[in-house]
Amino acid sequence: MSFNYERRHQPLAPPSVFRRRVLHHGVLALWMVVPSIVVGMVGYHLLGRQSWIDSFLNACMLLGGMGQVGDLTTNAGKVFAALFALYAGLLFIAISGLVLAPFLHRLVHAFHLEENR
Repeated sequence: MSFNYERRHQPLAPPSVFRRRVLHHGVLALWMVVPSIVVGMVGYHLLGRQSWIDSFLNACMLLGGMGQVGDLTTNAGKVFAALFALYAGLLFIAISGLVLAPFLHRLVHAFHLEENR
């Protein structure tokens, strides 16, 4: 998947190109989030001895930038939760940048076009 952004002196991309770019960024974000949810669920279930629904809840809460729900009783679960929280925080930042990139690029590109007139 290639993201071809317009260069500084090129005109603003038409709305159809912009919508397709936003969709591609969203799909890429999903490709990053879904496997992370699965890994989080398996880790919480096997190492934290949580039910599948609680594992899903905790994985989604951490990946969404919130925090863990409930207590962990096993040491392995606590270590997994700590490492997964660090990973989830970095992934949250990366996905936020990925999803916002087309909008920010369009905004900055429009300002540059105004400057050149």
